[in-house]
Amino acid sequence: MQYPGGLLGILFSVAAAILGLIEVVLLVYVVISWLYAFDVVSRRNAFIGSVWEFSRRVTDPLVRPLRRLIPPIAGVDLSVMVLLLIIELTRSQILPWLYGALTGRGPIL
Repeated sequence: MQYPGGLLGILFSVAAAILGLIEVVLLVYVVISWLYAFDVVSRRNAFIGSVWEFSRRVTDPLVRPLRRLIPPIAGVDLSVMVLLLIIELTRSQILPWLYGALTGRGPIL
């Protein structure tokens, strides 16, 4: 989402872009974990292993607090999905509302 006007608009646009990148990395993390779990991809694959390690290092600090609060259900880690929902809610609802409140332009939805 593009936010109009000056430095504040740039800051909000950058924040939305960073949240979008985190969403992509989380989705990559989820997909690779499923590929590993169902033995579709070998854990010895160097490229997938490096992508997995990168996504794990980026997402673990964000997911770890939620993992303490949300236990796995039937072996499924729901904390990543909860984090995806929080990020999407922040990007689509909270950032536009906050931008509108700070600029007096009303929410940008």
